[in-house]
Amino acid sequence: MEITRHFTATTFIVYQNKVLLHLHKKLGIWIPVGGHIDRDELPEETAIREIKEETGLDVELFWHDKAKRISNKAGEQAVKILNRPVHILLEDINLYHQHIDFIYYAKAYSNKLNPEEGETKNLKWLTIEDIQNMDIQNNEKVLAKEALYLLNDSKLTY
Repeated sequence: MEITRHFTATTFIVYQNKVLLHLHKKLGIWIPVGGHIDRDELPEETAIREIKEETGLDVELFWHDKAKRISNKAGEQAVKILNRPVHILLEDINLYHQHIDFIYYAKAYSNKLNPEEGETKNLKWLTIEDIQNMDIQNNEKVLAKEALYLLNDSKLTY
């Protein structure tokens, strides 16, 4: 049987040294917000759209690169540098389906959640201790801790 693959974007959102996870309605596991990349949508646009739909939050994505546009000569079409994800993961969803997941980190401007109608209301801001003590998949724990480290309020990261 053929394996199908879909592109997705997922974001670990940090606010005041806490990371946001939600209990996935179908899977019953704690994961960050995210979803499938729509046709003609850039991965970073998907990340922002999914964050807005699932949490109502305004965020700033963590940038590895400061430059946003480059051009070789005057008058040439500018080339946009995309916000490089922190990680790209190949995730087995089941025996016949995988996600190629663009993993982003973001800093929220507030912790006030307002998910759209139909989205899960089971969202939690978690400390590093919460993450360590909860029943969360190991890869989610590792990435959540990394996001907290990189976006720590005591550091200037972007």
